[in-house]
Amino acid sequence: MSNKLNIAVVGATGAVGEAMLSILAEYGFADANVHALASAQSLGKTVAFGYRSLAVEVLDDFDFAGTDFALFSAGAGISLAHAPRAAKAACTVIDNTSAFRLDDNIPLVVPEINGDLLKGLPAGSIIANPNCSTIQMVVAIAPIHAAAGIDRINVATYQSVSGAGSEGMEELARQTMDRLSFKDIKTSVFAQPIAFNAIPMIDSMQDNEYTREEMKLHWETRKIMRDEAIGVNATAVRVPVFYGHSEAVHLETSQDISIEAVREAMHKAPGLQLVDDLDPQAQVTAVTHAAGKDDVFVSRLRRDLTHPRGISMWVVSDNVRKGAALNAVQILKMMVTGKMPVET
Repeated sequence: MSNKLNIAVVGATGAVGEAMLSILAEYGFADANVHALASAQSLGKTVAFGYRSLAVEVLDDFDFAGTDFALFSAGAGISLAHAPRAAKAACTVIDNTSAFRLDDNIPLVVPEINGDLLKGLPAGSIIANPNCSTIQMVVAIAPIHAAAGIDRINVATYQSVSGAGSEGMEELARQTMDRLSFKDIKTSVFAQPIAFNAIPMIDSMQDNEYTREEMKLHWETRKIMRDEAIGVNATAVRVPVFYGHSEAVHLETSQDISIEAVREAMHKAPGLQLVDDLDPQAQVTAVTHAAGKDDVFVSRLRRDLTHPRGISMWVVSDNVRKGAALNAVQILKMMVTGKMPVET
């Protein structure tokens, strides 16, 4: 399958790009002809791809002609500049940035939910990968939406520093060491100290006093679920965790549904693991369950005692894997095989 494919990874030296290369090798593309692309500053570097090392090539100089797929994760500006160039060369683009997510002509895809949008797409199409916090939430709520509809969602996200890239992780590590050594804390990536703290603002503030990260949950959920009636009220918080986002999700269904029926639907849902165990040690967390794993994990599923159709849950997922790199590779694999990733 993969030995005939030519694949480019744009942003190959970043945290998500490195994860894309690793997951491509894991998911059956180890024999593909892979190009690791980055800026001219990375020329001379190498990156790991399975058991091989790839020399980094300069994106600006790369000709996408003959390349089957390009996975982009180097920032929205880079995608806006180079993804159309790749598509014009008949290379199918799977973009992990915010550049194309809200374009009505470009599918925004989570394969477990709306993978049917990939069927029949011609070479040279652009496909958008949703925001990491959106992906894990919609995987968790999709079986409920299918069974009973959803009117509105209240969600608080607790997002790891890897969502801000390798620089965010380095800042958390450095500030942690400085705090424990009683040194002054210096901030660079985040507006306030992140070590031993929680920062209730991610991305830029919008005119409606929600941040752009919070509005992404509202906009993208509606598009993925194909339901413009869903309202998403979000609060996005940065927390001192390296990998894995956590979310406290409270939703109201359109129709009555028992909590037992919700459990049954969630147990059957692809890419989702529901933990029913009430033992404190069984509750899913970013560290114990999500980090390094492919699935979205849910615990604390319960009926909301303040609303007759309310449901509450706790959702965790690895933001770099399922929230970014894995979802993109699953899209690629579905394009190649015509099957859902969970079927292969």
